[in-house]
Amino acid sequence: MCHAYRGRLALLTGLGILFALPISDLAAQISTTNPYRATFGWEQLPEARQLGVVSGVFPDPDGSHLWILDRCSGNQCAGTDIDPILKFDLQGNLVDSFGAGLFAFPHGFALDDEGFLWVTEGGSHGDSRATLGETMGIGHQVLKLNQQGEVVMRLGEAGVWGDGPDHFNGPSGVAIAANGDIWVSDGHRGGNNRIVKFSRDGRFLLEVGGGVGSESKEAARFSDPHDIKVDSQDRVLVADRGNSRIQVFDQDGNLLYIWTHYGKPSGLFIDRNDILYAGDGLSGTVRTGPPDNWRSNLGWEKGIRIGDLKTEQAWVTHFIPQHDEDVGAFIEFLGVDFDGNIYAGEVARQRMVRYIPHRPPELLER
Repeated sequence: MCHAYRGRLALLTGLGILFALPISDLAAQISTTNPYRATFGWEQLPEARQLGVVSGVFPDPDGSHLWILDRCSGNQCAGTDIDPILKFDLQGNLVDSFGAGLFAFPHGFALDDEGFLWVTEGGSHGDSRATLGETMGIGHQVLKLNQQGEVVMRLGEAGVWGDGPDHFNGPSGVAIAANGDIWVSDGHRGGNNRIVKFSRDGRFLLEVGGGVGSESKEAARFSDPHDIKVDSQDRVLVADRGNSRIQVFDQDGNLLYIWTHYGKPSGLFIDRNDILYAGDGLSGTVRTGPPDNWRSNLGWEKGIRIGDLKTEQAWVTHFIPQHDEDVGAFIEFLGVDFDGNIYAGEVARQRMVRYIPHRPPELLER
């Protein structure tokens, strides 16, 4: 059964914050349509190359290409000579690739309006996925590259973790505002549990949240902020995964909304029509340990929730359930091309699913 979470709204006028608060499991979930079908094998790669974990997909502004970030045919790039940044045409043919040797655990991915590519190193200190990179002097950075694969900016210090203005601890996502300011969600599991803003030239401007061990369910605090995006209204959307919510901020770091109707979001994507896609591959999966057991989001279905950011509450309008029950099918990051096709990476299976609309575009409310 396809479900999308809804909550009743309470406006806290003293704080100016709009919250979506749960009513009950039964009343809060409603059926939505699924106008997509899952397909596989779109990408055409050289015989010796296969996709690893896909952690980002963006359509090129030229409308004819798609950029994909994967973890070097596996779940790790440190110690390999494989390019993690891949450029495809819309028929799935690989036309370019680069980035070998630059990353240990590439995680967050963005393509800005000027065509620059942004990649974060998502392994936090103490996580085994970061350890090899740290020994090689890579990790804990955000890199900006041109489309020839040249690094044109670095934020953070390579291989060095921290929580000050010049360091990260497993930055998980990156997004670029309309004026070029840079937002980073920092960091991945066990990381800094904060979001950070920099000027377009890399100058530290502000942070929201705390450091290692600061996981919190309180408003404007985080537990595993896993992705970050900026919409056409310059609002900053944070996939506060550990808290099963999206927190929305203005450009000054003030909290505007808390949306709990997108399940347990790992990855976010906003298309050019301001449609929000949230990948939820972990709802209902029991997770225990610090900070406590409330992260499991029991009673919710895994899948992709789609909503319209032009509406006041950004309610979920469509839900794509996980296409099979295998634990390996869970997705995190996703992207959407200009024709509305969704590209999502299955983490454990290390493959990509292409979801194709099977209804007329007008029925998808684009």
